Amino acid sequence: MTIPERVDQLAGRKRRRERPCGFDKAAYRRRNVVERCFHRLKQWRGIATRYDKHPDRYLAAITLASTLIWLDQ
Repeated sequence: MTIPERVDQLAGRKRRRERPCGFDKAAYRRRNVVERCFHRLKQWRGIATRYDKHPDRYLAAITLASTLIWLDQ
C-alpha cells in the first residue's frame, strides 16, 4: 500500500483487531513524482484531450511535452 491511511481508519483497525496495512514512504514518494508528472503532461491540451488519434503522433506529442518539461526544470 502506498497511500497512508487516515487516523480514524487506523483506530478502527486497531479496535477491530485487524492487521494494519503497511505504508512504504519511499514508494509513496515515487508515486507522488509520477502523479505530478501526469498532471504536468495534462496541462498540454492535445495530450489531455487525445487530439491526435494516431498512436505515433500521440507518442511524439508526449515525448515533446516531456522533453520540454524536463528542460524547464
